[in-house]
Parts: sequence; C-alpha cells; structure tokens
Amino acid sequence: MTAETSQTLDRGLRVLKLLADTDHGLTVTELSLKLGVNRTVVYRLLATLEQHALIRRDLGGRARVGLGVLRLGRQVHPLVREAAMPALRSLAEDIGATAHLTLVDGADALAVAVVEPTWTDYHVAYRAGFRHSLDRGAAGKAILAARQHPMADPGYILTHGELEAGACGAAAPLMGVTGVEGSVGVVMLADGVPERVGPRVVDAAREVAEALR
Repeated sequence: MTAETSQTLDRGLRVLKLLADTDHGLTVTELSLKLGVNRTVVYRLLATLEQHALIRRDLGGRARVGLGVLRLGRQVHPLVREAAMPALRSLAEDIGATAHLTLVDGADALAVAVVEPTWTDYHVAYRAGFRHSLDRGAAGKAILAARQHPMADPGYILTHGELEAGACGAAAPLMGVTGVEGSVGVVMLADGVPERVGPRVVDAAREVAEALR
C-alpha cells in the first residue's frame, strides 16, 4: 500500500531543491515549467516558503534559497556527529591516533566530531570546532579530491606538517551521502603515516557514509 503523502509539501520541497541547485535563482515561469504546474501554484508555494524565510526574491523577481535554510542546517551537525561517533571511536582506538569528522562550512573545513584514543601515552590535541581552509590539511584536501572526481573513489590523502609542525594526517572523503560534504581522518605526531592507516581511514569513511544514508 502506498503511504499517503502531501502533494503541496512535495512541491514545496521540490522548489527548495531546484533553487539549491542554481546560483542565479529561478523565475516563477521557470519553476512552473520545471514543476509542471501553473504559475498560480508556484506563486502560492513561494509565498509560503518566503513567510518562513526559506526562500527570498530579488529585485528582478527571481527566487533564491533564503537564510532560514541555514538555521535548519545548523541542526545537521549534531545528527551527523552522533551517526559518526561509533566509527570514529573504532578508528581512534585501532590506529592510536586522534580521529575526526570534518564537514565543509563555506570555504573552510570544520571539525564537527573528534575522538582521542584512550590507550596512547600522547596524541595530537584536536578539538571540535577547529577550522582551516580546504586546501590545507588532509581533511580538506580529501574533500577537494572528491569534488574533482565525484564519480570515482579518490582513496585517501596524506599530509605532513601542514596544520601543525610535526603532525601528519590521513583522510578519506565521505562518498555518496546526499547533502553532506566531508571527510573522515586521523592526525598523529609522527614523521610519516604508517602504511595501514590510509586504507583503515577509507574503511572508516565508508562506515560513516553508510550510517548517514
């Protein structure tokens, strides 16, 4: 039996998805054609979404995603963090290094979850909330690698001394998770990353991606 659904809600969500996929916004006519409904329906959908700040209209009348979407997006981090924690704990304990989940935040890489190993004498202090540019560090470079090759498995990225002197890192991107762009990695104090760490990080990234699907 097919579950009952709301046609209006479905159309509203489709409007948001269409607007999220464009940088220049869409007109009422363009949305009407893409949705296959008349302009009156689109006007009503936009008016409702605008009341909740989920869309905005510029001076030319083009609709764009509104700031209200950002407020909803802030609630994503705790959900993603919770889903990732089992894989991060396993990774940190197995490798004996600080494990982290990093997500894209604007032009930065933002660590949203960090797990330190319990059995090591020392490890890198890495805190949730730490941010850096995407082009520095294994976490950010893994994300960029996934952007460059979205249909391929980019494997893992290794770096040394890019964010902290004497520290090296390994990270693998999250693949196949709609709406989430990020990576899973480890950071350690060492001259180089042991050979087994890269594949282990890839496995952890796949575990997190699976938990988020």
